[in-house]
Amino acid sequence: MKRLGISVYPERASKEDCYAYMKLAGKYGFQRVFTCLLSVEEDREKIKDDFTEFCNVAHDNGLTVSVDTNGAVFRRLGATPRDLSVFAGMGVDIVRLDEHFSDAEDIAITKNPYGIMIEYNASSTQALDVMIQKGADRSNMCLCSNFYPQRNTGMGLRRWQELNAWYQPLGLNNAAFVTSREPHTHGPWEVYDGLPTLEIHRELPIDLQLRHLNAMGLCNDFLIGNAFASEAELKAMAETDLSRITIKVDAEETISAIEKEIITCGIHASRDDCNELVVRSSWPRVQYKDESIVPRKSGRDVFTRGDVIIVNDNLKHYAGELMIVLTEIKADNVYNYVGHVSGGEQLLLDCIKPAYGFALTI
Repeated sequence: MKRLGISVYPERASKEDCYAYMKLAGKYGFQRVFTCLLSVEEDREKIKDDFTEFCNVAHDNGLTVSVDTNGAVFRRLGATPRDLSVFAGMGVDIVRLDEHFSDAEDIAITKNPYGIMIEYNASSTQALDVMIQKGADRSNMCLCSNFYPQRNTGMGLRRWQELNAWYQPLGLNNAAFVTSREPHTHGPWEVYDGLPTLEIHRELPIDLQLRHLNAMGLCNDFLIGNAFASEAELKAMAETDLSRITIKVDAEETISAIEKEIITCGIHASRDDCNELVVRSSWPRVQYKDESIVPRKSGRDVFTRGDVIIVNDNLKHYAGELMIVLTEIKADNVYNYVGHVSGGEQLLLDCIKPAYGFALTI
């Protein structure tokens, strides 16, 4: 199951604003809230009282609560890997370990009697498979990548893919962060440059960040790292189709009604026998075999990466096929140029694997 989530930092904003944000997120179907105990400096009793109320409000709005911790947080609260009673008393659902304990304690903590999920740091190499072999309770284990407040320090795409692909065979729920692009957002620290997992996402629209993480197929939960995202951003995420890869196309103004229908038909799939030149979607030629795709001059000598083309009546047997260009090809007169995948949207092209279904929106 895929879930959306927010982050809330009660020490950085008013209680009223935090609770209103959780209520708004719940309204849009979000199911998780992340918060950070690393930056909370109150004493044990104050933390217990405040976060008990916090968890109650979150649960009332359908949100599962994840708290970021480390050894210092455990010591402040009087918790140990073998005693999570203080977290259970507050109503915490997930304890994220920003750093690990000893091997024996990392295994023991998964066997807590409260059913609290233990969330390991997916932005580092940990032998979770060995832990499971040595008795760790897989059903109480999950993963979450770091977020990165400082510009230019977010994870590189290749490294994130390497680590998460390494963990994927374990079948553990896995989370990563996107960032709101609203001005004046905050995280747990005095840095205000967004809170994404991937550096390449820092300046992208929030729905594109979400679609890209989803398209790579390596995580299940998608959390907004900074607060507060706008209602428009929450709505955009809630309305994103996570059942398939979805790519936005800047359509050519002169396209015909049938070409527009082919672009948005929702039946696209990369061929199993694909190549490195184009993403080829053949089904529209069957669906629209009785339609005429009138040839139209493109005015181009070549088509380049991101161009969307449709086979026209000059090659009638294949007329209606849609292709997305991956690398430069000759602009033959059998193709009508119908649009372009531009900017950050092109990140999604590398996520379309053989036989993958995908959708295009204008």
